[in-house]
Amino acid sequence: MEKKKKSKKGLIITLVVIAALILSFVLVCTLKKEEVEPANGYQNTNPYITEDYALVAAHRSGGEIYPENTLYAFKSCCESDDFETDIFEFDLHLTKDNVLVLLHDKNFDRTSNSEEYFGKKGVKPSEKTYAELREGLNLGENYEAPDGSYPFKGLRGEEIPEDLRVVRLEDVLDYLISQDKEYHYIIEIKDGGDIGKTATDELYRIINEKGIFKNVIAGTFKGDITKYFDEKYDDMIRSASIAEVAKFYFSSITGTEMNKDNIKFDVLQIPYKQFVINFGKQDMINRAHKYNIAVQYWTINDDEEIKDLNDRKADAIITDNPKRAYEIIHGENN
Repeated sequence: MEKKKKSKKGLIITLVVIAALILSFVLVCTLKKEEVEPANGYQNTNPYITEDYALVAAHRSGGEIYPENTLYAFKSCCESDDFETDIFEFDLHLTKDNVLVLLHDKNFDRTSNSEEYFGKKGVKPSEKTYAELREGLNLGENYEAPDGSYPFKGLRGEEIPEDLRVVRLEDVLDYLISQDKEYHYIIEIKDGGDIGKTATDELYRIINEKGIFKNVIAGTFKGDITKYFDEKYDDMIRSASIAEVAKFYFSSITGTEMNKDNIKFDVLQIPYKQFVINFGKQDMINRAHKYNIAVQYWTINDDEEIKDLNDRKADAIITDNPKRAYEIIHGENN
C-alpha cells in the first residue's frame, strides 16, 4: 500500500538533487568532508527540533487508516485510545469563493464521487464554491480500510456523514483547538499563481486569528509561492523548497559551510531514500541541527524506516499510519 501512496514530491526532489550530486562528484575530492556532531552538541532554538524521540505526524490526517483530509480522520486520531498524534499534515486548495478546503490532489476524483456528482472528471476546487463542493461529495467513497472493505462507499445525499464532506480549514482548526492537547500543523499550499497567493493570505490570516501561528509549519512546492512567503510573510515558519533541499544536500555530502543568514527555512521535509539518494543519513540530520533546522521525513510507512529514523534523532515521522508509527517510536507492540 505504501508504494501506491508514495508522493510524486520525492521524485521531483530527487531529480533536482541528482543535478547537485553530479556537481558534487567533481568537487568532493578536493573538499574536506566535515563530520558533524550529534544534535545535542548545539544550542538549538527551533521548537521543532526534538531531543528524546521523533514526533508522530499524521500524513493527510492518517490516510492509510482513515479517509484522508476529512474531519472524520482528525476526530479519529484525536479520540483514539491506542495512539497519540503530535502533528497533523494536510493540504489546502482555494475554492471559487475564496474558502480554504482540505485536498491533496488537484481535484476530488480519486477520493470521492466527484465525477459522478458533477458529471465530468477533473473538477477543481477553484471552479466551485465551498457550498457546491460540500453539498454532494462523499470523501469516504473510495477509502479502503485496512481490512480491505469500503465502509463508506455509495453514501449519497443526506446519508453522507457531515465529517466525511469537504471541510474548511477553519472547521478543522476549531475542532483541534478545542481538544485538551496542543497540536502542531504542517500545512501545504497546493495552488500556485494568484490563487496560491490568495490562499497564502487566507492561511496567514486564519492561523493568526486562531492563535496558532507558532504551531504551523507552512510549505509549498510552488516556487512563486515560496517567494511570496519570503517577501510578504517572512515571519512564518516554513519548510524548505525543492531548490533549498538540493542546496542543503549538496552542502551535507561535500562538507561545505552554509551562510546561516541566507537560510530562510526552518524545517527540512524530505523522503528517506529515493533511488540512489539517501536523505536519511546521520550526518544529514546532524548537519541540519547544527544550523538550527528541524528534519521531518515523509511519507514513512515502513516499520524499519520509522525505527531507523527515530534512532537517528529525526524530529518527526510523517506517516499515513500514525498508529503504527506511535507504537514503534514509543516501543509498543514491536
